Amino acid sequence: MKKKRKLSDFRYLLYAFLLIIPIMFLLAFYSVDTYSIIKNTTSHLGAQNTPNAWIMNVAFIIIGISCVLEAWLHLGRFSFHKIILCVFGLSLMLTGIFHHRPIIEGVDFNHFEDKLHSVFASIVGFSFTIFAVSSAFIEKVIKHRIIDISVGFIATMLSMLILYLPDYSGIWQRLIFIISFIWLIFMLERIRCLNKQE
Repeated sequence: MKKKRKLSDFRYLLYAFLLIIPIMFLLAFYSVDTYSIIKNTTSHLGAQNTPNAWIMNVAFIIIGISCVLEAWLHLGRFSFHKIILCVFGLSLMLTGIFHHRPIIEGVDFNHFEDKLHSVFASIVGFSFTIFAVSSAFIEKVIKHRIIDISVGFIATMLSMLILYLPDYSGIWQRLIFIISFIWLIFMLERIRCLNKQE
């Protein structure tokens, strides 16, 4: 008899990640002519009055929803971590709802919406770092605790590089996405296994 799958068995974040990765790289060829993967971020792909921006923004919303679902399904007994991951996911969703200013000068845009995008993007960064570092306190294996703290540190360092070496912002931000979500997928998998054992 076929075993019925539960909602908690589905890897929401894994599939959302597999969706967003090609979009982060391929959408650059269908955006504005001046877009550069090296210099421009994924927020620029979803910027106001930008061709095909809706694709990037839908991806932000999907991956944000996935984080919230994973938090509610697997972090129930870790209240602090559940709240922080939900804040992270909701902020990601809101960066897909409120869009960055266009990278082309002279194009009309909503200044307030751009400010909101920046606020929620900052919350994404802060909440992820807090989640990564605090995850070390619920991990069972020392190696995993070291990895958790290291990922939080790497994400912070790469964020600082965006500020100090902005000509390579596209590279730094994509590295943050790849490292952060690969770590998050594996970390949540460990929590999923832990929950099944108890």
